[in-house]
Amino acid sequence: MTLMDKQNTAREIDLKRINHVIARYKDEKWPLIPLLQEIQQEFGYIPPEAIGPIARVFGLFPSHVQGVITFYEQLYTTPRGKKVVRVCRGTACHVRGGKTILKLAKQYLGIEEGQTTPDMEYTLETVACIGVCALAPNLVIGKDTHGHMNPKKVAQLLGNAKSEG
Repeated sequence: MTLMDKQNTAREIDLKRINHVIARYKDEKWPLIPLLQEIQQEFGYIPPEAIGPIARVFGLFPSHVQGVITFYEQLYTTPRGKKVVRVCRGTACHVRGGKTILKLAKQYLGIEEGQTTPDMEYTLETVACIGVCALAPNLVIGKDTHGHMNPKKVAQLLGNAKSEG
C-alpha cells in the first residue's frame, strides 16, 4: 500500500460536505476560485473526488476545473501536513546560506521538498522569496517567519520534528 493509499484510506472524503460547499456557490457569477479555496480550507486540500461534482454543477468539463487548480500554486490536490515549512530561495537568502537551511530542514524532517511526512505533521516547500530579505536567510513554519536562520536555529525549530507525532 502506497503512502497516498494510506492517506486516502485514513481520510475518507465526505462528498456530502463537498456538495454542501458547492451548493453555497451555485448562484454566484464567478464562483470557481472562492469555491476551490473553501473546499481546500475545509479538507486541507482539494480532493480529486470534488472535481466531478464541481464541474457538473457549473457546466464545466472536469479538465477545466483541474486546469484552474493546477494553474494556481496555492491550490493543492494532495493532503498536506499540519505545518508547512517554507524555505526561501531568494537571492538574499541564497547568498546568506539558504541552501544549508534547506539541507538541514530536509535532514530534520526526513523528507525532500514537495513532500509531506508520513504522520501528516509537516510539508516542506521552497519559495522564490518570502519578502523579508533583510532577515535572510528565512524559514517560515505555518504563519511564523523566522529570520537570520543558522544551523543552531534550524535545530531548535525542527530538531524534534522526527520524534513528534
